[in-house]
Amino acid sequence: MLFHGGGGGGGRGGAAAAAARMLVRYFSRKRGQDVRRINPKVPREEASEISKGLYQIVKDHGPLTVANTWNFAKDASINGLNSKTHMKIMLKWMTGRKMLKLSCTHIGSSKKFLYSSLPEDPKAAQPTTPLPVTETLKISVQGKKARRPNPPPPKKGGEALC
Repeated sequence: MLFHGGGGGGGRGGAAAAAARMLVRYFSRKRGQDVRRINPKVPREEASEISKGLYQIVKDHGPLTVANTWNFAKDASINGLNSKTHMKIMLKWMTGRKMLKLSCTHIGSSKKFLYSSLPEDPKAAQPTTPLPVTETLKISVQGKKARRPNPPPPKKGGEALC
């Protein structure tokens, strides 16, 4: 019972017990899957064609669950997409390639996982040319510089600073 209730250290064992519980919790977790190394189960050319179709579905219809994505994919009849399981693998592959974003929304005591598209070009949303600087801004900046008093010159000699 050393780590369970404090361990007889006169109240100081609580921190050690908390640290031990944290270590046990940390090391008992399963390591996350490396989504960049997912095998799409088809050749790269075919995987890119399937991913273009799935990306267009997610982009057109907004954040979608896996079930809704499968319904739209069946209607779109994407060539090369074999089953719902294969579509899930492709969605995970696309997430690893930073084509899609997986988000979680809490609804009561349950969770809903939604796939949404990432912006195609984040730099396109920003203006490419810098904003023009107005003459009044230049004058005000120069005026502030002119109004600043010069710092006093350092004292010469062997005077001790207090």
